[in-house]
Amino acid sequence: MSIDELPQSGRLPQLGVLRFSGPDSLTFLQGQLSNDTRRLAQRHSLFAAYSSPQGRVLALMHLLPHSSGVVALLPRELVLPTMEGLRKFVLRAKVKIDDAGGQLEAAGQHAGQLLEAAGIGVPQSSTSYLEKDDIGVAAVNHDPARYWVIGPAEKLAAHGLAGAPSAADGIEHDWRLADIRAGLPQVYASTREAFVAQMLNLDLLDGISFSKGCYTGQEIIARTQHLGRIKRRLYRLRLPRGDWSVGQMLRTSDGRTGRLTEVAPLGDGVEALAVLTVDAGNASPDANAEDAATAVGVTELPLPYSL
Repeated sequence: MSIDELPQSGRLPQLGVLRFSGPDSLTFLQGQLSNDTRRLAQRHSLFAAYSSPQGRVLALMHLLPHSSGVVALLPRELVLPTMEGLRKFVLRAKVKIDDAGGQLEAAGQHAGQLLEAAGIGVPQSSTSYLEKDDIGVAAVNHDPARYWVIGPAEKLAAHGLAGAPSAADGIEHDWRLADIRAGLPQVYASTREAFVAQMLNLDLLDGISFSKGCYTGQEIIARTQHLGRIKRRLYRLRLPRGDWSVGQMLRTSDGRTGRLTEVAPLGDGVEALAVLTVDAGNASPDANAEDAATAVGVTELPLPYSL
């Protein structure tokens, strides 16, 4: 595939940027997130969940060790509630949490050739991080053909990495579709606190460390992993064309119920991710499961990893 045939790349306006700076940043994050943040000190990128004490996912973050501080990429609509929630736990820790959206912008690239041509380069492994001229780059978790790019807006533009403003909707659609096909979950305001991390397949996506020690929500997440069978999982689906939305309840023709977590129209249908009951006999405990829309003609599509 030539560069001209690649999906659109550029700024991802749907994403916001939280920044953690100060000498206690990694220690603070270690006590709040599901993954081992000590890996950030080794110049690795990280995928992690921020959960409530009850183990319910409040936000999913892609963490990059930028020179200005650890930056977390997450939906823009969750930046403020996530920042306010985490600040309650700072206490005496020497860490500053700020919305860095005014200084840094998130972008996505679908090919390393574009980064090479821009004079930035690409990381040498699927988890390593590199930075040049304040522009940080890391491969997307479990999808090394795509790259996260973070940096000041003017420098992204100077290196040709910002994309055309008029193409923002197309870039967002292409990125969502790529996430769906990679089986990478996201949490939005409509699905906040709806799932435990394993329901979003984070245990299969290197999004949870089971050896790092205590963090908020750890007891429930560990109990789910070690003591009980996981009754709901993230699946990739193709739905018939319709007015489907993130957070919507649905029922498949085989009797499984669940909730949509990501949707992207494509052709005469919709590709989606949904957290569904593994077995038809186990109804979803969501309060409005009885109101779930029956998805006639739904097809389960393969994920690039095994459940």
